[in-house]
Amino acid sequence: MVENVPSRLLGLVAWAGEATPYRLKQLVAASVGNFWTLQHAQLYTEPDRLAKAGYLTEQRERGGRRRKLYAITDKGRRALSDWRAEPTDAIPELRAPALLKLFFGAEPTSLAPVQIEAHRRKLAEYEQVRATMPESVPEGPRLALEAGIASARHQIEWWKAVMVSSDGDRGRAPSR
Repeated sequence: MVENVPSRLLGLVAWAGEATPYRLKQLVAASVGNFWTLQHAQLYTEPDRLAKAGYLTEQRERGGRRRKLYAITDKGRRALSDWRAEPTDAIPELRAPALLKLFFGAEPTSLAPVQIEAHRRKLAEYEQVRATMPESVPEGPRLALEAGIASARHQIEWWKAVMVSSDGDRGRAPSR
């Protein structure tokens, strides 16, 4: 794998077929943005860099706003394929403001109901996506969606346990 090639960006362009930076931003918001953070600025600067390195093609619209359209090249497909083939043992980074607040002594019974409701909303959003997902959607996005659904369900149950355990057993983490 070539270093410094943001394969997640190559994956998005390959998935879209052809995309402007704004379209990439929309795709992130509706898909991988649920489990992977991408800086919006990166979606506007990295395609140029990848085009100059031969991983993407760049074409300007002839009329209107003359937006840049990017598509993946054979070199980009090979880099993406190499990246997908590399197994990973990396553990996801858990960045949760509520957990940070708990760590620093926030009241669990105040946080738990808000977190339960937030995760219920996210679960409903994921389930709506699943219910309206076209049959043509490949296995990868379907599996990622199922992971999101499982995670939201787990978070709801975990926060419920936090609320119950906080009523009497201070200092003990909920277990399953």
